[in-house]
Amino acid sequence: MKELIADLKETGELAVVKREVDPTFELAAVTKAVQRAGEQAVLFESVRGTEFPVISNVFGSNARLKRFIGAGERTFCERWIELTDSCLASRAEDVLVDVETDDEFVSGTLSDLPAITWHGRDGGAYFTSAIFLANDPDTGVPNLSFHRAMQVSDEELRIRLGGTHDLAKYQLAAEAKGEALEAALILSAPPEIFMAACASLPTEASELAMASRIIGKPLEMRRCRTIDLSVPASADIVVEGRILPNERRPEGPFGEFMGNYVEVGDNHVFEVTHVSWRPGAVFHGLLCGSPEDLRPLEAVTAARIYRHVAGQVPGVLDVSCKPNVMITIIKLKTQYEGHAKHALLAAMGSYLDYNKVVIAVDEDVDIYDLDDVIWAYLTRGRADTRAMILNDIPGFYRDPHKDHWGRLAIDATMPWGRETEFARKRVPCEDEIDLSKYLASK
Repeated sequence: MKELIADLKETGELAVVKREVDPTFELAAVTKAVQRAGEQAVLFESVRGTEFPVISNVFGSNARLKRFIGAGERTFCERWIELTDSCLASRAEDVLVDVETDDEFVSGTLSDLPAITWHGRDGGAYFTSAIFLANDPDTGVPNLSFHRAMQVSDEELRIRLGGTHDLAKYQLAAEAKGEALEAALILSAPPEIFMAACASLPTEASELAMASRIIGKPLEMRRCRTIDLSVPASADIVVEGRILPNERRPEGPFGEFMGNYVEVGDNHVFEVTHVSWRPGAVFHGLLCGSPEDLRPLEAVTAARIYRHVAGQVPGVLDVSCKPNVMITIIKLKTQYEGHAKHALLAAMGSYLDYNKVVIAVDEDVDIYDLDDVIWAYLTRGRADTRAMILNDIPGFYRDPHKDHWGRLAIDATMPWGRETEFARKRVPCEDEIDLSKYLASK
């Protein structure tokens, strides 16, 4: 994390807050203000009640996400698919190497770490960027995944395990045997670990192999002190413990990523057995539902949809998903009349949980700018005949009231054969202008 912070400073992508901030609401409010102003990460050097600096919005930029996975000139989707395919062909144990780093780490308690309360009705302080590492009880394959963790005491966290996640399956398998599931929380991780945890891989594949593929070399691992697990040596803050069997306690409310509160529910109990950190560690805090939460989720969702649509329809150049991963936008090099409709139908069947609205646009449209996308829809043909509404189609899986049912598909491409009529105006060489050569300095 310290190397990453140095890189962000050098590229001008880091805002620094030197004055002390309150971890209850103020830190979250400042983070939100920084995000409204742009895409900079923000480093809080002084947070009340802790010696740890806090960094946020590290992953809140599409450009940074591309850089973190080494996309180069390729799209995020193309590089992500390459990485996932390559890690499917390797076993985790073949890309991991054990190292001795135990002497580098200091032992402490949860109370030493930042206790950040993010939203007005949150039930307490939460770890929001926690990456859980656990092994499949049957196969031993390690898994990385994100789960919120409510800070209750030095000995206890309460966590919500989504029913579709591998960790939830691991916990159920251990619980069926009457056993606790050992797990570690990574609270300060470099980009390869964070991005790998975003991957959705088959159960026989490991996100640790994905992290190794991202950095292009074996991943160094260190042994935990109180549980039978190894964690990435590059993780600066680690909480060790176990998820108790047959134990559920109240957790919440919590402000979730879709913008509303999830009310109090009986969720899993994590018993803390050890806390350690590398001296000088910086704590990573993530504002749920903010760009830092959504950009990675949108990007990996887009890659999944890109793979599906490009496998069925020619001319697919790129895919984006926003906002809140419920809208999918397809950039298309149209090749025949009705091409966009084929792409829209393919996209609707690619990810039934999320594709509430699907829009197809031409290759000159910025798919990361919703204003540009809507401009294309409203100026490149009739609004009434280029939209398809599909009624009573189930939506997001956590939707008991059917609020996300239904689908909308929009063809925002130019009418076939009339491209010259709809060509957008351009100023020659506008993309090559370097304003620093024109504007006067102080």
